[in-house]
Amino acid sequence: MKESQFNNPSWNFKLDKVNTYAFCHKVFTPKECQLIIDIAKNKGLIKGETPGENKVRNSKVSWLYPSHGMSWVFSRVTDVVMNLNERFFNFNLFGFNEGFQFTNYVAPGNKYGKHTDRGLDIPVRKLSLSIQLTDPKEYKGGELYLYEAEKGTLMKKEQGTLILFPSYILHEVTPITKGERNSLVSWITGNNFK
Repeated sequence: MKESQFNNPSWNFKLDKVNTYAFCHKVFTPKECQLIIDIAKNKGLIKGETPGENKVRNSKVSWLYPSHGMSWVFSRVTDVVMNLNERFFNFNLFGFNEGFQFTNYVAPGNKYGKHTDRGLDIPVRKLSLSIQLTDPKEYKGGELYLYEAEKGTLMKKEQGTLILFPSYILHEVTPITKGERNSLVSWITGNNFK
């Protein structure tokens, strides 16, 4: 009898139940999204930096913490992240120890090329999040794609939507071709993966 190509001599203890991403609609109302944009812009925007050559990224950012009138944002996002983590990832998490990064992309051409959010000698980022703050009717381009394979998966663009994904997932924001896109991103840290 010929052995099937599907026969496998290994015996797995558990199957992988970690999803590629999860999302939650209407985490913030349009009015709340505008309030977050106003807080970030009033604080001031600086050039977004990445280690090494900065050809992959072209955007401006502002770093936001609870002390910037953002406690209500941290509280609401924490509730959503904990719920989604329990349902879709089940990672051991500490919290937001890097704050929130408000990111501003403007036409023509602001983008953030393919990258992951994990790296050496930084806190152990387990989950990454992106919250869409701008009404998608106000800009063109600026799509968030997550990659499990060569072809990416387009994420939802509705204002107030939170996208959550493991920080090791390759992702990008395509170039803005018209208008302005604002988002709020952060990384939830935890114990080392093992």
